[in-house]
Amino acid sequence: MPLVDVHAHFLYAECGRADWAEVNAARMRAGATMGITCHIASILGSFGFTSPTYFPSPADVTAGNDAMLAICEREATHVRMYATVNPNYTEHALGEIERCAAGGAVGVKLAASRRADDALLDPICSLAAERRLPVLHHIWQHRTREWPSQEISDGTDLARLAQRHPRTWFILAHIGGGGDYQHSFHAISGAPNIMLDISGSGVDRGMLDGAVRCVGAQRIVFGTDVTMETGLAKLRALDATGLLSARDTEDIRWGNAARVFGADRLGMAGIGGR
Repeated sequence: MPLVDVHAHFLYAECGRADWAEVNAARMRAGATMGITCHIASILGSFGFTSPTYFPSPADVTAGNDAMLAICEREATHVRMYATVNPNYTEHALGEIERCAAGGAVGVKLAASRRADDALLDPICSLAAERRLPVLHHIWQHRTREWPSQEISDGTDLARLAQRHPRTWFILAHIGGGGDYQHSFHAISGAPNIMLDISGSGVDRGMLDGAVRCVGAQRIVFGTDVTMETGLAKLRALDATGLLSARDTEDIRWGNAARVFGADRLGMAGIGGR
């Protein structure tokens, strides 16, 4: 059965790590072992090396997207990309979405450069809808205070954005990435254009069960983020919830991703009749 990782990251030479190539190779090896057939990935500027991770300069955004385009070209069978943008630079962000979409990008990555319900995100989300590009948004599960070096968002913020852009698909990042994920489930339950990505280092028992009960299997997508071993744990847990039919499991593994990104763009057209 196919397996789509909707939340992957790669490194490149300008990110300040000498082992960047080894880390990328390790992701591909681990993905092959896990059975990942498609990594949908982003590079967040220089990951903080030459500009802040969540507030990357336009030059770093472009360099990271260039590196991601090159990885997609080398790994054309198994890798697709998000166009990473910083919404504080509106014209640059819109230009990067157009440029990367022309190069094969299948989505848009928004980190914590602006609160999710900020009006600066509106032109980006409108363009994403026009180009059929889902938006993966970095989320803290229930924001109760400000955190340094980021404009952090939670499910309530993302739900407000999704309501303003009903034609845009959104992916709420890493329910296992920290905070109160149960808050997120209820915050986005009434926003049918938001999918939950199950990535993140948290592997709490009951996390997947709660997500399925609150939003249903058709609004959940598989992802790993940085910690692929926890992605593997949650992949194995899909069979342990006791709540999922074979079709539900298939949807979380790849069917939902094929629906929101487009099976053709993921190289999956015709699989399983989709």
